[in-house]
This record gives sequence, C-alpha cells and structure tokens, in this order.
Amino acid sequence: MSTVIDDRPVAEAHVVSPRPVLRVPITLAVLSVISLLAFGLGSESGTTSTLALSFRNDAVQLSPLVLNTKGTCLALSVICLAIAAYSFLAAFRFRKTPMWLNALFGVAWVFAFLVWAVEGKSTSLVDLLQGSLLLAVPIAFGAFGGVFCERAGVVNIAIEGQLLVGAFAAAVVASVTDNVYAGLLAAPVAGCLLGLLLALFTVKYAVNQIIVGVVLNVLAVGLTSFLFAAVLKPNAETLNTPPLLEPIAIPVLSSIPVLGPVLFRQTIIVYAMYAAVVVLTIALFRTRWGLRVRAVGEHPEAADTVGIQVNRTRWRNVLWGSSTAGFGGAFFTIGYVGAFGPEMSGGKGYIALAAMILGRWTPIGSLGAALLFGFATKLVSALSVLGTPVPSQFLQMLPYLLTIFAVAGFVGRVRGPAAAGVPYVKG
Repeated sequence: MSTVIDDRPVAEAHVVSPRPVLRVPITLAVLSVISLLAFGLGSESGTTSTLALSFRNDAVQLSPLVLNTKGTCLALSVICLAIAAYSFLAAFRFRKTPMWLNALFGVAWVFAFLVWAVEGKSTSLVDLLQGSLLLAVPIAFGAFGGVFCERAGVVNIAIEGQLLVGAFAAAVVASVTDNVYAGLLAAPVAGCLLGLLLALFTVKYAVNQIIVGVVLNVLAVGLTSFLFAAVLKPNAETLNTPPLLEPIAIPVLSSIPVLGPVLFRQTIIVYAMYAAVVVLTIALFRTRWGLRVRAVGEHPEAADTVGIQVNRTRWRNVLWGSSTAGFGGAFFTIGYVGAFGPEMSGGKGYIALAAMILGRWTPIGSLGAALLFGFATKLVSALSVLGTPVPSQFLQMLPYLLTIFAVAGFVGRVRGPAAAGVPYVKG
C-alpha cells in the first residue's frame, strides 16, 4: 500500500525586521530645537553673559569669562544639533549613542541655558560647581545605598526615610556631644536601624518590598516630625544646634584654578563620597564578594545551588545600603544647614532612586546622575537670586522635571538585577 505524501510548499514565515530605537535621538532633537529657538534665537544681539572663575581668596585669580550671549548659545545649539543628527544615524544603523556623547550633549545644552539665563548679568561658575557637588552628596549616598540593596535583589524604596533618620541622629548626637564626628558616626547607625526593619519584613517574611519601603518612609517622616515638635523644638539649644563640618583644603590640589576650590576644598563627607564610589566599584565588579552579590541579585536559585547563602547576603547588603544612605543624611544637618527640620530631606531619597536607575545600577553612573541633579538644584538657587526671565515656578520644578526627562528620555526601558523585588524562599 503506497502512501501519498502531500508535497505542497509550506508558506514561508514572515520575518519582521527590527526597528531602530529612536527614543534617545528624538529626545536630543527636541532639546536641540528648544536650545536653538529659545536660547540662541531668543537672545538679544550685543548682550553678554559674565561667569566668574575664581573666589576672592583664591591664590590664583582668573579673569571673568565674558561671553557674547547670542553667539555662544547659537554655537552650543549647533553642537547639540550635530550630536542629535549623529544619534539618529547611529540608531538607524542599530547602534547606541555613546554615553560620552550624551554627556557632551548635556554639558553643551546646560551651558547654553546658563549663558542665556545670565544674559546681561554675572554669576560665579566656581560657586555654581561647588554648590552642585555639595547638593549631590545626599543623592549620591542614597543612590549608593540603593545599589547595595538592588544588586542583592532587594528594592530599597526606604532611602528617603534613611536619609531623614540619618539627618536627625547626626543633629542630636552632634549637639549633645558637641562633636561633629560623633554625629557623623551616629547617622549610619540610625539608617541601619531602619534597614533592620526593611530586611526583617522583605527578606525574612517576604513582604512586598515596595509596600514596606513606602511604609518605612512614612514611619520615618512621622517619627522625626513628632520628635522634632515634642523634644527638639523645646530644647533647641541643647539638642538641635550641632556644629558644622569645616572644609579641609588639600595642599597644592586646592590651589588649582577652578577645579581646586570645587573638588579639593570640601568637608570630610565629600571626600568620603569620592572614596565610596571607588571602593564600591571595585568591591562590586572586581572581587569575589561582588560576584556573589550580583549572582544573588540576578539568579538566587543558581547562587544557592553553588553554596551562596542568598538571604544572609541580602540581609548584609540591606544593612550596608541603609547605613550608607543614613551616612548621606548627615549632610543635611552637620554638613549644610546646621539644624534638623521636619522632612528636610525634601524628596532627595526618591531622586536618589532615579539617579541609581539613570546610572544603571553602577556607583560611577549613580554619582554622575547625582551631580546632574545637584547642578539642577544649585542652578535654581543661583538663577532665583539673579532674577532671570525664567518663571520662578518653573525653576522650582526644574530638578524634578530633569529627573523625569532623564529617566524617561535617556533610560526608558532598562534591565536592572533580574531578581530585584522578588523574595527568595528556599525549597
């Protein structure tokens, strides 16, 4: 008996060609057009913008930088347009725009905005950069704390609360002991205590990490606000007058024009930030400990099978990350303001989360994003004093708008640690 085989041609599967990802090129193009129309063509001909490059007490005095406003803004806008065009070309060739080129675009665009905003006026570029670095400190330490936790698989939404309790503890301990360094040591302890609650509920009892983080933020705000009203305010002279950290000038380096006062005439907490980014980068990406942490955050089941204690690793990293964020909170009271106030963290913990994502869960990237947000905050303060044409309401929104546009426009869909937010229950 013969078998007849149907030999009809099978329809070929439709092959869908990949589409270029145009999110970054479109973002760059829109910002370039805004720069050209608003800053370049929107400037008056013949006006100048003056940027001071030295403090009065600097050993080396540089003459102020006097720029033709319209010409400078047009030149910078053309640079931005060229980078946007290259970004489109790279996208259609299925290549990513290099990070250094995105950074160059950001510097050119922000400088164009600064020159336009200072049109006909004068401001200190050194003071702007120094203030930006200072304001980036709590954001950077908060982001480092987030990196510690998320690399091990725990989403730390409680950074805002950890910054706040760190600021509170630093103010109280430094006031009672009249020792600023005692307050600096108390801040990470307070952050660690909040981290204990985070680890207890998320790691041991496998409670939803987002919910726990939000609840801990509310707890920190309520507790510190109550203690401020009931204890600190009536006893402000003894409990809420901490000494401030004094700047430490590094010999020779602090005398370098422009960069010296910005980078090497800072307090110990800023120098600790420099050390933290180096140590954390090496620890996470160049050591066996870092390999184990990243394995726990990516694939805890596989890590468990090779003998790594997943939940113990998560416990440790949550405590380290919470302590790091608490240490950053000390900046608010003993590094900048000189007293504790209710909710003085002002949402910096949430911006730290955005900085961590924008920095792609790396210490160096997180620091760069923190500096960007710190610059935006300092720029708001400087422009408010100058009385620029930018509406004050827009200036107040600028750091938060920058956060949204940076994460949505330049980051979009990113892949964090695969097991972040997922509790691990053995067996």
